[in-house]
Amino acid sequence: MRAPDFWTRAPSHPLARLLAPAGHVYGAVTARRMDRPGTFGPCPVLCVGNFTLGGAGKTPSALALARILRDELGRHPAFLSRGYGGRLAGPVMVDPTLHGAAEIGDEPLLLAQSAVTVVSRDRLAGSSLCAELGADTVVMDDGLQNPHLRKDLALAVVDGGAGIGNGLPFPAGPLRVPLARQWPHVGGLIVIGDGQAGNPVAWEAVTRGLPVHRARLVPEEPERWKDRRVVAFAGIGRPQKFFDTLTDLGARIVGARGFPDHHPYRADDLDVLRRLADREGASLVTTEKDAVRLPAEVKVAVLRVTLAFDDPAALRRQLADRLTGRDRSP
Repeated sequence: MRAPDFWTRAPSHPLARLLAPAGHVYGAVTARRMDRPGTFGPCPVLCVGNFTLGGAGKTPSALALARILRDELGRHPAFLSRGYGGRLAGPVMVDPTLHGAAEIGDEPLLLAQSAVTVVSRDRLAGSSLCAELGADTVVMDDGLQNPHLRKDLALAVVDGGAGIGNGLPFPAGPLRVPLARQWPHVGGLIVIGDGQAGNPVAWEAVTRGLPVHRARLVPEEPERWKDRRVVAFAGIGRPQKFFDTLTDLGARIVGARGFPDHHPYRADDLDVLRRLADREGASLVTTEKDAVRLPAEVKVAVLRVTLAFDDPAALRRQLADRLTGRDRSP
């Protein structure tokens, strides 16, 4: 879905006020579900979630955390995803040679490039398959509000430029659950990028005694974009963030198209983009997440990014304290 503009406005916006009663009901029902006690899986679970609907940087965060677990803590992580947008219920191990985004969603295809990845709508069953495949730690991409699989540590990801919008529950705002009801389920915060919007959330985390891990997305091969004429397109939570990154790298954006998050690209979408690029003498460029949703024969440039933490040692200590040596049995 594409986030409506009023979600970034004041909570007194007429549409937000009109939808506030529905948001109160939705938030209360989801909060009660979130409070249910979960069941421990066969190995420790690190959940990378967010407070709001839409993208905040969960998948880059999950990839970065898995690297720390594997390279610095000697763990054997596997990713667990619901597979949003895919039709397979799972549990199934992702095989990029067999599966496409239509079967298992786009994020699992990215995760599977780094480690064993399991898609399962039943998170407890998915964690069992992860363990059967050799994992000693499960990194769950999303699922903060899902109560079925108990988490050893849950980190909430916040986009520094977007924060939590107007701070209201869906559909009046972007929150999945009122923020006050989500804090007890969170062991720390990851704030990605600069921006004033994320600061109040970070400050509240500090007042609650929770660690705040600041991070930034670092483009790979930044020099390849300088003065390059591009038509940029993205179907992610905040397409403008992608466009701004290209601009900061010196790319000359002669056309930009934003699509809803997880948008399934159709032939006519791609025809329009190709014609625009040809007319402008430019290259098509998109994100890694969008690229895995494109047909194999479609060739576009891809801006690849990695997440870098300002204080990786502090994050490593928290992971070690909460996950290393924990022996959980369901």
